[in-house]
Amino acid sequence: MLPIILAIICHLADHDAVKLVKNILRENEVESVLQRLDRLTLDEARTTATQTLDVVHGLVQNMRAVMNSEAALRSMMRVWC
Repeated sequence: MLPIILAIICHLADHDAVKLVKNILRENEVESVLQRLDRLTLDEARTTATQTLDVVHGLVQNMRAVMNSEAALRSMMRVWC
């Protein structure tokens, strides 16, 4: 009877160890997914910032061109007037 009890105890201990390992792996998997999500969120933020800077740069360039054109027109008006 003792060998049967020991076998049952060993089986239960193995079962608990397997459950523990599975839980740890799931936690590691969840942690890995969260890290990937954080990285993706950071990449999206960088992409958005880059796109915003590109738009602002384009606007500044356009404003500069308009201001240069106005200055040229004023110069031409002075010459004609």
